[in-house]
Amino acid sequence: MNEKKLRVLVIDDEPQIQKLLRVSLQVQGYLFEGVLTGKDGVVRAAIMKPDIMIVDLGLPDMDGKEVVLQVREWSQVPIIVLTARDQEQEKIEALDAGADDYVTKPFGMGELMARMRVCLRRMAQVEDEPVLTCGGLAVDLLQRTVTVDGREVKLTPTEYEIIKVMAQHAGRVLTHKQLLKAVWGNDYNNDTHYIRVYIGQLRRKIEADSAQPRYIITESGVGYRLMGKS
Repeated sequence: MNEKKLRVLVIDDEPQIQKLLRVSLQVQGYLFEGVLTGKDGVVRAAIMKPDIMIVDLGLPDMDGKEVVLQVREWSQVPIIVLTARDQEQEKIEALDAGADDYVTKPFGMGELMARMRVCLRRMAQVEDEPVLTCGGLAVDLLQRTVTVDGREVKLTPTEYEIIKVMAQHAGRVLTHKQLLKAVWGNDYNNDTHYIRVYIGQLRRKIEADSAQPRYIITESGVGYRLMGKS
């Protein structure tokens, strides 16, 4: 029995990027559709209901972040943004707008495919799963406990809330603003030092070597990503 092919919508005005992604994604078994403008992309997203979207931030008719914002009004489809801009603020704003991840041009197809798989796996997970696992790290939502390689780690309530949010979005970059809002609420949007302090404490408790973390990875100037390596 044939598996259903996943549909990918690519919004990018560069013909060479469209061609590269069309060939590469079709070889991997995806159904590809590409459009050149943000306006057409939003319309096509509503019509075809893709399984995942790839959106360039530098579109000719509108900013890619606006595409993300418009789609997020009615859909939680995974969105990966492409940017040639080596600017941290652009990445942060795209993630805060609702993008799931970003890849900076020029990019390798291996990296893009890996980010796509993480996004798609996360969407496929059962939302009421009581235990979230990320490599050897396990967060038990019922017992409110955290273990690493079977060893329970004693966390403060705030540390637990941070690692819980990260585990719920494992593999995804979470900006400082997103973490602050999830744990402390809207009144702490600019207090990024809170996050740095607590991430440091978590690493000392969770990581075998806090100087070379394998779980809580820093995305320089943007935020943090929870990764699990077996």
